[in-house]
Amino acid sequence: MARPLRSRSVALTAAISLPSLLALAVAPARAIPRLDLTPYPKPTAAQTRWVIQLPGVLPPGADPRLSPNPSDWRVQLIAGREVEADCNQRAFRGRFRASKVKGLGVSVYTVSDVGPMVSTLMACPPGQATRKVFIPMGSKPFVVPYDASRPIVVYTPKDLQLRWRLWKAEKVQQPAQAL
Repeated sequence: MARPLRSRSVALTAAISLPSLLALAVAPARAIPRLDLTPYPKPTAAQTRWVIQLPGVLPPGADPRLSPNPSDWRVQLIAGREVEADCNQRAFRGRFRASKVKGLGVSVYTVSDVGPMVSTLMACPPGQATRKVFIPMGSKPFVVPYDASRPIVVYTPKDLQLRWRLWKAEKVQQPAQAL
């Protein structure tokens, strides 16, 4: 049975149990504000809208060569499909396009011109099981500036997934050689 807690000046009459104290200890210190997506276009019936909310200024990493300045960072957007695959290589093409949101002045990104999945036709070793793999859309890396003050909004066809990763530049700038 929980007993009332007493302080020097105020006696607490409510019984506080250990589970309720633990629940308070793991509760977030502040609420995360809900994203306001009303200025952004709604996805069409054939699209999925993906929203990436960047975490703000990150703590310095273990590598002292990397810049801690967010203006030196970029976010790579990776559209792809998760498929059952054997030993063959798979790929498909597509394109990222940027467009400005009227009245907001920020860019949104749309994946378009998505082609069919192609595959090599090698004979796989007998008994080799298939596995679920993420096949990224084949193109050059698509990177956008790091801006933690606004979400990154991406529209893809329904059958695609979106992943992202952070790129950080080195602090040191290398001199170029004039020829």
